[in-house]
Amino acid sequence: MDEGKEVPEEPPNVLRAKYHDYCSAQVADLLVYMSPDEVYLLAHRAYREEGGDGDLSYVEMVRVATDWLSRHMALPPYEVWVEDYRLHPQRYEEYFMGLWESESEAEGAS
Repeated sequence: MDEGKEVPEEPPNVLRAKYHDYCSAQVADLLVYMSPDEVYLLAHRAYREEGGDGDLSYVEMVRVATDWLSRHMALPPYEVWVEDYRLHPQRYEEYFMGLWESESEAEGAS
């Protein structure tokens, strides 16, 4: 396997997009493992902590839970992530959801 093999230099906007894609995938993976009741409880607790009052729609619950998880998960800072990604890109391939590809296409069109 290509463990430890560096990838060609990618533009900063593509690397940043891949980092956001990776972080989004981490949050999505955690949400998938939560039961609907857990999402409900987390969303309502977070909503009340933010001063919210009233009922939340399902879409609002998912948004609030996603926002809360993204702020409280132990995700690596960009600088740490990009250094490891450049050394071990294959470790991250399974986590990309393809969100970064629009940046790569935009770079190629330039």
